[in-house]
Amino acid sequence: MLKKQGLLEIELSGMHITENGKILIDALYDVYNKLKGIIDLQKKLEDALSIKKIIIVPGNSTEYELTLKEMGKITSSSIINSIQSNDIVGITGGSTMANVADQMPQLDKPLDVLIIPARGGIGSDLETQANAIAAKMAHKLGGKYKLLNVPDSLGREALEMVMKNDEIKESIDSINDLNFLVFGIGRADTMAYRRKLPKERIECLLNSGAVAEAFGHYFDINGNEIWEYETIGISIEKYKSTKDVIGVAGGAEKAEAIIAVSSLRKDITIITDESAAKKILELLYMN
Repeated sequence: MLKKQGLLEIELSGMHITENGKILIDALYDVYNKLKGIIDLQKKLEDALSIKKIIIVPGNSTEYELTLKEMGKITSSSIINSIQSNDIVGITGGSTMANVADQMPQLDKPLDVLIIPARGGIGSDLETQANAIAAKMAHKLGGKYKLLNVPDSLGREALEMVMKNDEIKESIDSINDLNFLVFGIGRADTMAYRRKLPKERIECLLNSGAVAEAFGHYFDINGNEIWEYETIGISIEKYKSTKDVIGVAGGAEKAEAIIAVSSLRKDITIITDESAAKKILELLYMN
């Protein structure tokens, strides 16, 4: 039946979906979400968190690669549909944002935008560094990019030294001028370990209730700041004043972090998966 309608092709090598089939799948996405209850879940979560918009991808991105890829596709589509000519777009690092860059389609018509890392580098994995992600996104969007070739954890004296470099100063100035931000929402413990903080500091953070990290700041589930780690890149004040912000995170283990970050500003779009969404509602109703 699908073959007769031109939606599926059957060959000796196997079956594959035609271009018309792909168009139909996209068109049925909202219908599928409504039948599965995702639309109602989104509305409940927007009301519970009191935020601008939430987009929920069916499934669990921690357990299923297809769900993770779909979350990357939805995020990249939201970016393309929202950015405008001459926008300066800040991108953070991490595996979630690396997936977004991987799923970003190559545009036929280039966009006149500037993509920049919103913070310095963390860890040693090149593919998940903000520099690499910003460059890949800029290439796929046909825009320009700048690099921030400094680690996230420079001390104040070292920062004053590197700021004398014209290229780094120019990148920092661009971060201060960005008007669109896309960032992965991090757990406090995960980010503390990635930064290789002292064991005593990590224990202190967790014992104090820290569940989320954003731009060097550690927060409890209510959005109260527990501790600030001096970093290079976007400040929390700039985060709160940036015109358009998209936060991305999936998996039930990210639920507390999403709640905490959502309390920092209400004019935000959160893209997550079904498992995180249900866990968030469970936590909110428990409290």
